[in-house]
Amino acid sequence: MDFKNLVVEALVPVLPDSISKEQISKLIEKPKTSDLGDYAFPTFILAKELRKAPNMIASELVDQVNSNNFEKVEAKGAYINFFTDKDAYSNDILHAVLNEADNYGNSNLGQGRNVPIDMSSPNIAKPMSMGHLRSTMIGNSLSKIISKIGYNPVKINHLGDWGTQFGKLIVAYKLWGSEEDVKKDPITNLLKYYVRFHEEAEEKPELDDEARSWFKRIEDGDEEALVLWKWFREESLKEFNRIYDRLGVTFDSYNGEAFYNDKMDDVVNELEDKGLLVESRGAEIVDLSDENLSPALIKKSDGATLYITRDLAAAMYRKKTYDFAESLYVVGQEQTDHFKKLKAVLKKMGHDWSDNIHHIQFGLITTGGKKLSTRKGNVILLDEVLNDAEALALKQIEEKNPELANKQEVAKQVGIGAVVFHDLKNDRRDAFDFDLQEVVRFEGETGPYVQYSNARALSILRKADTKEYEAAENLVLSDENAWDTIKLLGSFSDVIKRAAKEYEPSIIAKYALRLAKSFNQYYAHSKILADDDQRNARLALVKDVSIVLTSALALLGVEAPEEM
Repeated sequence: MDFKNLVVEALVPVLPDSISKEQISKLIEKPKTSDLGDYAFPTFILAKELRKAPNMIASELVDQVNSNNFEKVEAKGAYINFFTDKDAYSNDILHAVLNEADNYGNSNLGQGRNVPIDMSSPNIAKPMSMGHLRSTMIGNSLSKIISKIGYNPVKINHLGDWGTQFGKLIVAYKLWGSEEDVKKDPITNLLKYYVRFHEEAEEKPELDDEARSWFKRIEDGDEEALVLWKWFREESLKEFNRIYDRLGVTFDSYNGEAFYNDKMDDVVNELEDKGLLVESRGAEIVDLSDENLSPALIKKSDGATLYITRDLAAAMYRKKTYDFAESLYVVGQEQTDHFKKLKAVLKKMGHDWSDNIHHIQFGLITTGGKKLSTRKGNVILLDEVLNDAEALALKQIEEKNPELANKQEVAKQVGIGAVVFHDLKNDRRDAFDFDLQEVVRFEGETGPYVQYSNARALSILRKADTKEYEAAENLVLSDENAWDTIKLLGSFSDVIKRAAKEYEPSIIAKYALRLAKSFNQYYAHSKILADDDQRNARLALVKDVSIVLTSALALLGVEAPEEM
């Protein structure tokens, strides 16, 4: 049953004809506390038309509403509050979750349309640091969320595999590196060379000239330069994929910056043909002053192209290849201006589909209040953080449940899940300071807390040693302690849609925390295994909580161990 629609249908006959069904539906709110009902309609919008105070309107209308489908309908201030028929609602929701299982919450809003997601995108020859976690996991979660509502995500790892940094790396390798060291530990040693280059270049600026020269040789197809570039790329990808495997992240494309080298001329030619290129101090730009933006620099005075040229080529390639419904770029908020320019230039070129490009910006992870920086050597390696998280999870498992089977595997699921959950429970636009001790806790607003709540639910079901509830027709649950949990189960589909609409995984994470907390409160106040006529309904609720918690965690890219 669509209980929100029952509210709409009850209001239509008593409200003025000037308010459509769609408007009514949009105005309906969900009160924060159960004592104010399950749905509420605000009457402020009627005050002008009816020339009465909103609270008076609510009092008059509540007497006219047909309350047959509800436990009760009452006026409270300026709101008409609807209390759902708890018996009908609980029976409906408990059956729905049981029957649909993993598919509960699915919808077909996307109708199978493609949504490329530009995500992760580390630079070749540099390690995966904590700074890469956000783009990787936000993008991964969004891919799962939009898939749940019927879109086809295309995860693209737009690798940083081109640019003058490779000239710098070659210079550093030739001055201070050795093939033996790189083969032994490629990423660590390549990072060491890169950091040293920047330290030395401060005293010897001629090193920057050498770096530019080597990158020019890569661009010109010089054999030695290309061999080194490809070697650095291959070794880096091996390391990246090892870490992606740990995080459970896969990609549909690794087309990085180098992939678009032969596609930029078409972009420049189109800009020229449409009269959009303007010469400025020897460089070629697109004037964006009418958009209150600084110019988009397309070509430097030496003919070199820039990031925006490459991103224009990438955007056009993705539209041609995927005919996307939307195109998402999960990139830090410091690139906001860049994406405004990208969309503005595409719009000037006549590509109105640029309206469907969205910059999914996010804040920084800091440690001790300091920004992470590869160039300055202030980097926390993601691999090491995951190792430490697993070790910390294992230590707690040893203390709480030393007899647990598969302790190492569970510690991996809990430790890595804790790091991912902590990242995603924060609003993506917010910066946050990372403290591993706080992240890998089994109590509080953490991933392990949600995982433990699910494991507790499964433990109850094992103790019950029956699946009779799966075939039961009557799953009416009149226990007041269960009501908030049942309502949360019923809202899962709406939560997913809102997370997709706002491109915000934290909506799912916060929902999972609320559901886990609500279930644990129910568990503390109810005798779930008591042998009475509502036992099946209680067990169905426990099973449903496990189904939805597991689904919510999966949408975040977090595993749900059955025992902890």
